[in-house]
Amino acid sequence: MKKIVVFTGAGVSADSGIATFRDSDGLWANHRIEDVCTPEALAANRPVVIDFYNRRRRELLQKKANPAHEAIASLESKYEVEVITQNIDDLHERAGSTRITHLHGQLSKLQSMSDSSRVYDIPDWQKAVEAVESGKDVEDYARVWKEEVDAKGPDGGLLRPHVVFFGEQVPNYDLACRIAATADIFVVCGTSLAVYPAAALVFSVRNDIPVYLVDPHRPDTSRLACQVRFIQKRAAEGMPELCRELLEKA
Repeated sequence: MKKIVVFTGAGVSADSGIATFRDSDGLWANHRIEDVCTPEALAANRPVVIDFYNRRRRELLQKKANPAHEAIASLESKYEVEVITQNIDDLHERAGSTRITHLHGQLSKLQSMSDSSRVYDIPDWQKAVEAVESGKDVEDYARVWKEEVDAKGPDGGLLRPHVVFFGEQVPNYDLACRIAATADIFVVCGTSLAVYPAAALVFSVRNDIPVYLVDPHRPDTSRLACQVRFIQKRAAEGMPELCRELLEKA
């Protein structure tokens, strides 16, 4: 069975209505990175940072996986599939993908400030997802995304969002590079290839395998030795098209 590695970015979740950080109307249009997404911000003004990510969780509970997520999950019927994502949402999981490496963390988890390797699931997150998808009001599940400012984990350390802040190392990057190097087919979807070190992941791919890039724009791939086939469409349109083709070839 051939192995497909899919590398996804914000463009995949944008089609679910999740605001991207870098677009002109994205999250950074209303927030300074320095105020909500740095270790210094967390230390200096913890309530503001905690509130910012609580609101991201609240919004995420109201979103659903889109055809791009679902198409990627469908590849598992005929391929070994690994997803590497820059996204901090859980929409790949909800769509049914089973092997996912999150480069920048996950909104549905918390980590200890005493030991960053100690990561905890937010209690009842999955129950809340299911309840909201069945039509219940997200406000009924405020306890799921409401992280108290003074909340502590089982190890006694203060809790913080399990998100890689600007200026922090990406702990799963080496793992992601090893996964990318094992691909028989490599797919890039919804990323500008501008956020490093994640963008450098494509340099771990073998030069002799097919690489597909799904994005309405055309990220610069001039430094890649491999041949890239571009599908200049939004993720929710281009990924189902590509996945149908790949499934037919399997």
